[in-house]
Amino acid sequence: MDKFFDVALIPQFLATLIKYLPTTLYILVVSLLLGFVLGVLIALPRIYNIPVLKQLAIVYTSFFRGTPIIVQLFIVFYGIPILTALVNVDTTRMDPLYAAIITYGLSSAASIAEIIRSAINSVPKSQTEAALSIGLTQRQNFFRIVFPQALKQATPNFWNLIIGFLKDTSLAFSIGVMDMSGRGETLITSSNHSLEVYVSLAIIYYLVALVLEAIFKQIELRLKRDKANTRTIFEMIRQ
Repeated sequence: MDKFFDVALIPQFLATLIKYLPTTLYILVVSLLLGFVLGVLIALPRIYNIPVLKQLAIVYTSFFRGTPIIVQLFIVFYGIPILTALVNVDTTRMDPLYAAIITYGLSSAASIAEIIRSAINSVPKSQTEAALSIGLTQRQNFFRIVFPQALKQATPNFWNLIIGFLKDTSLAFSIGVMDMSGRGETLITSSNHSLEVYVSLAIIYYLVALVLEAIFKQIELRLKRDKANTRTIFEMIRQ
């Protein structure tokens, strides 16, 4: 049973846990980069109605958005060695960190795909029709007309996704990743002061979230200032 709550331990725990923040941020950044690449690939079949691939993308998105991240962590962690064994590759000693990155990458890809799809679909099709009518190629239309507008539509959802996955990384310790939460579990075992550890973790996660939100707010302000530089196809035609 825990000892009486000792607030004096919190600064000590903060100093210990903060050393593992780079690992947590590494998982977040690398998995989201992976998720963005996969998300684009998953979104395209649904945007352009590609047979078979569209149905596969729907199933993929539904599965990863409909199952708990902790379940996905265990499936990937225990599933990778089984899959690689089929090609005579032993990954039983794989660092859990990589399993966590793969899991968060696959999971974030599902949400990113939906964000991208909805953002692109929010751009009026009349703009694409007008772009093609004045001689722009599909590629030019996408990168010069559709994508800049879709990016502005998607940014608030991307910010929410990043903050959400920052919090989800706290579950990586469940497969043995020694990040902030993993180190917190070892502190609880050695000190028998669980509440102080969890309060310390909450402080760090909250402060990181506040910093990220401040950064995102600055990016949004810049995007708004640059809004005049983003032209619709109708503005191009008028010129």
